[in-house]
Amino acid sequence: MKELERLKKDWNKHQNFPELSKEEIYKFLHKKSSSIVKWIFIISLLEFGFWLLIALATKNNEAQQRFDTYNVDHIMIPLMVIGYVILIYFFVIFYKNYKEISNSDSTKSLMQKILNTRKTVKHYVIFNLVFLFVSSIVGAAIEFSNNPDLKLTILKFENTNDLYIFYAIVIGITLISIVVLSAILLGFYYLVYGILLKRLKQNYKELEAIEVE
Repeated sequence: MKELERLKKDWNKHQNFPELSKEEIYKFLHKKSSSIVKWIFIISLLEFGFWLLIALATKNNEAQQRFDTYNVDHIMIPLMVIGYVILIYFFVIFYKNYKEISNSDSTKSLMQKILNTRKTVKHYVIFNLVFLFVSSIVGAAIEFSNNPDLKLTILKFENTNDLYIFYAIVIGITLISIVVLSAILLGFYYLVYGILLKRLKQNYKELEAIEVE
């Protein structure tokens, strides 16, 4: 009830309208929720476009050209195809959530669609973090196994205790890099999607207040 009363006061304060009915508040929350879910869909597409541009921009750099000489398309192509297919799946679900919320005709229906959207976003974030971890490990393993400089270093330290130190350093640097990248990505998700999800959560609470009034 507190959420509903607060919403009424805030709305009337800014709009100079008479006391709002439950139906009017529902329409307002419906419009807000639909707009938020639309932005989730748009931002996910913009994010995909950003990473695609990064991939294209680095395609011809020295490191990528060296990686291409390892002839590991049988590993990288399936990995990328799986990643793109799952991302497209999420884009479709985000769009579907937006359309379903836009067409919701009851408080309970809108509340359920909000819950579904929040769940989808959380799964999307988890997938991206897991995919980053897996692809980074696979890429590091391929680089470690094929890089001629690394191979020479391994031969140099072979049959010595320094070899284990070298392995530990390489693994440590790899793990630290993955953690840093994951932290940056998680921070981005928290800043962007986290704010949108908090707004959806607030809408859900206010819809609950309408439902029990």
